[in-house]
Amino acid sequence: MTPVKLDRSVKRTHRTGDFGIEILFPGMTLGQGDSGIGAIGRIDQALIGPGGFVALHPHRDDEILTYMRGGTMLHRDTVGNEEVLTKTRLMLMNAGHTFQHEEKMVGTEDIEALQIFIRPRAPALEPMVQFHDFPDAISQDEWRLIAGPKGEAPLELRAAAWVQDSHLSAGAKLALPAVPVPGAMRLLYVFAGRASVGTKALCDGESLVLDDEAYVVEAQADTDLVLFTTDASVPVFKGGMFSGNVLAR
Repeated sequence: MTPVKLDRSVKRTHRTGDFGIEILFPGMTLGQGDSGIGAIGRIDQALIGPGGFVALHPHRDDEILTYMRGGTMLHRDTVGNEEVLTKTRLMLMNAGHTFQHEEKMVGTEDIEALQIFIRPRAPALEPMVQFHDFPDAISQDEWRLIAGPKGEAPLELRAAAWVQDSHLSAGAKLALPAVPVPGAMRLLYVFAGRASVGTKALCDGESLVLDDEAYVVEAQADTDLVLFTTDASVPVFKGGMFSGNVLAR
């Protein structure tokens, strides 16, 4: 397939005071009747000022990865966790059939993060929450596996999906990693910076839908990249509270 660029104009934006969020439904403009791509349901990029608070709220049938790039967040939930999240301490909430949590922005820095909603393999799974301490905030000029199926990654997704990241130095080139399964679909997301894949140029908040062919990313500035991979042939539950197919509602 020809790579498809998703620029920031396809996102939905919400802003109230110091709380700002850009929402990407990665399949919305592909004309396939699904707002997601396989298990990749929704990606929120958030910028929240210090002292912000998100009150207790529910999630259902979503696998939610909190990917921090700046600031400090205090997480509390209804299964008894009270944990601080940072650039090196990430969290995956496997919401399952019932789950609620709240978030408080602590410290003096803005929160810069992705809230990533992955579709589970089935509805009504048991809720669980995972935390992992990474030795470094970034993976310099190489790919790092953050989340994936059981036994493959530090954080377990109950889906045929993989999340990797890299901090690419200005002027550096980096091949995408080999796909875990033939025919996989991928979404390359630029959290911050400027990069290109062939003739497709990407900047902050933009992304590129790719197939399983070999591609090389070149950075025109220091760039934070997040790579999502999904086996689109594997059934997923598309009725999640946030990850579900909004075009079918």
